[in-house]
This record gives sequence, structure tokens and C-alpha cells, in this order.
Amino acid sequence: MAGAAGVLPVLLEACGNSSSSSSGSGASGTLSLWDGEVGTGQLNTEAKKLVTAYKDGNLTGGYELLTGNIYEVIEAALAANKGPTVAGGYAYQAFQFADQGDIHYADNVVATMQKNGQYADYLPGLFPQMKTSKGYVGIPWGVDTRALWYNKSLLAKAGVGVPTDWASFLAAAKALKKIGVYGYVTAAASSNSAYGTHTLAAFMINNGGGMFDEQGNADCMYDRNVEAVEYLLELVKGGYVDPGSASYVDTDVYTELKNGKAGMALANPTIPQECGTDPVHGDLVVMSPVKGPHGDVGTIQYLKNYQMYTKTPSIAGSEKFMIWWNELFAGKKGFFAQGITAAVPVRKSVIALPEIQADPQLVKIIKEWVPVAKPESARYPHIFSGLATVDNGTAMVQCIQSILGGKTTATAALQTLQNGIQNYGASYKA
Repeated sequence: MAGAAGVLPVLLEACGNSSSSSSGSGASGTLSLWDGEVGTGQLNTEAKKLVTAYKDGNLTGGYELLTGNIYEVIEAALAANKGPTVAGGYAYQAFQFADQGDIHYADNVVATMQKNGQYADYLPGLFPQMKTSKGYVGIPWGVDTRALWYNKSLLAKAGVGVPTDWASFLAAAKALKKIGVYGYVTAAASSNSAYGTHTLAAFMINNGGGMFDEQGNADCMYDRNVEAVEYLLELVKGGYVDPGSASYVDTDVYTELKNGKAGMALANPTIPQECGTDPVHGDLVVMSPVKGPHGDVGTIQYLKNYQMYTKTPSIAGSEKFMIWWNELFAGKKGFFAQGITAAVPVRKSVIALPEIQADPQLVKIIKEWVPVAKPESARYPHIFSGLATVDNGTAMVQCIQSILGGKTTATAALQTLQNGIQNYGASYKA
């Protein structure tokens, strides 16, 4: 809604001192926000200032920056009868903790947002992804979309056009090899394998596949997945993939791209900034979604969200706190306008901000990639808690590492994946 952009300055001013109206329950205590590092960490710094200044009657705000495995940190805290009031972090954690009975469903918050117009300000299809049979497990605030990027100077030097499908992607990789540049680079070190496992999932989805079937059962041997892995193996065996990829971490990808050693990569929306280049005038450019051999398009995307927990001094206070916090991402002085989220905005009023429109790569991702992106559940229409175990888990890491090693077959690599995730489909309960 157009009005949403104007709300934030008022809220920031009010909550930077004290809230003008309490939740009315007379409850007292701390409403704690726990979050992992967001973007460069500047958001965490700003968040701590705002949250610790929050006051709603006798309720005050507390903030904790999480490090290490966020699942484990929150789970350990909950087991000790502690834990957050509201938390961010991994895309699937709300579903995991909902299974365990630790989530306060956000249906009242969603109803409020539907009444005040905030709900209609979101891109379509996001809130339904957060809904389970028991209710909304959280509120979305952004997406982390994996898109294909290319170095425009290297493609020009190689005399090849921007890929539009798998055939032209392979042709571009071959042309880059002729000028001494790897066509593709990723990272699949066991300690930091996200780009590698995302490559695996993204190419499956790009081919109309995915790790789970339409009923939510693990279905790695699906013929579209086999085709996708055979294509990745063709890239590897042709010598078009940087051989260091199997042991690289994400910063190695940035280095290879920055130094012109590799020409294409699947990466997050802030890859130019990570590589120290300018998203407007620099060499790294996001391509349009490429078509698979059957004409499919798609990629993997993570729906960033905040969720409320049952351990709270006040349910009403939690819900008010959640709405307040979520609104801090919007507006002319919000976190997105400051460029500190490292995520793709999902509210129309935010997307319209001049700070967002000034980044042509981000605008292209919003217009072309977000509409075709899916979570790792892919062919199944809902997100489920098992994805918290599957995502970037051991089975995915082993699968992509074997592919990048080039000494496996598509069916062997996918059987490893199938064996590792078959118990974590839609029927799994954390």
C-alpha cells in the first residue's frame, strides 16, 4: 500500500523512546528479539539500538545476536525454558519449532495486517507459504533468491552472448574456456557449501524438478532431476567448472569472480557488493532466468521471516512487538532503504523506493527471478519442517561434492541424496 512507506518514521521515533500505548494486559517483562547476522551486520547494530529502547507499558525490549547454528542455539534455549519472544534466522526454522509446539501462530498478526492494508502491500503468494494446517508460523520480510550472474566483460572478450537456456549456457562456458576462464564457479566445502547445494537445487527446479514430489515425498530420482545432474556433470567433465569449487567457501567464489578467473555463477542478490564491484556500472550482471531443455524456468529461493514463540510475558505484547518490528523494514528510512538487509524486498511500497530502483540488478531479480523461484519443497506446494534438516545438510553436500568431483553418475549422486533425505518429507515431524 502506498501509505506503508510513510509509517516508519513515526514508528521509529515513537519506539525509540517509548510506545504511546501499552498492550493493556498489565504484563511486565522482556520481549526479546533473537536474530542471526543480517547482511554485513549493520542491521544487527541498528536493531539492537531500536529493540533495547522499545517500551510498551511494563514490557521492554531485549536483543540477542545469535552465532553458530541458530537451530541448535534456539533449541537449547527452549529446552532450558528460555528462548526468544521473536526470532529470525533460517528460512525453515519456524516450521521446525512449530512442530515442537514452541511457535505462537501469527494469525492475529496477519488479520491485523489484512485490516490495515500491510498484507496487500506484499508480493502475491508469500504469506500462503508461511501457513500450515494450524496457522501462520511467521511473517515474511524478504526473500533470498539465487540468480545466475555473468561477467559482461569476459563474455564480450569470449565473443559469446548472454545465455538464455542450457544450450547457450554451455556454449558460453565453452567460449570462456577458450580464453582461459572457467565458465562456472561455486562453493561446496563441507564447512561452507551453500552455493554448491543451491546450485544442485536450483538446476533441478530450473528443469521442472525438485527433491520432493507433488505429495511431499522425497523423489530425487525423478527424471528431470537426473537430467539436471547430467547437465551439471557435462559442465564439470568438460572442464568448464572451476575445479576448486568442491572445496571452495563463498569468499573463494567472490575472489574468483573478482579476479576474472570465472565468468558465471549462481549467487545471492548482493554478489556485486560481495565482490567489491558496483551493481550499476560493474562487470557482474544478473542474467534473465534461463530455460531448461523442456522450457522450464526457475530457481531456489528462501523466504526470510520472523516468528513468535510461546514463551512470552504477554501474547498481546508479542503480537504488537512483531508488527512493530516487521514495519521497520519498510519506509523511506527503513532497513531496505538503508541497504543493510542483503535481501530482496517483498513489499510493493519498498520496491518502489528510489534506493531500490537505483539498483538495476536488484530490480531485475525482483521482476524476473522472484516470480519463478521456489523453496526446496519445489513440486510440493507447501514448506515443511523436514526442509530444515535437508537444506544444506549432509546428503546435499555429499551429492554436490560428488558431482563437482566428476567421477560419479547422475543416478549414483542422486541415490545418495535420496537415501539421505527420504525420511524428511512433508509427513516428517521435528
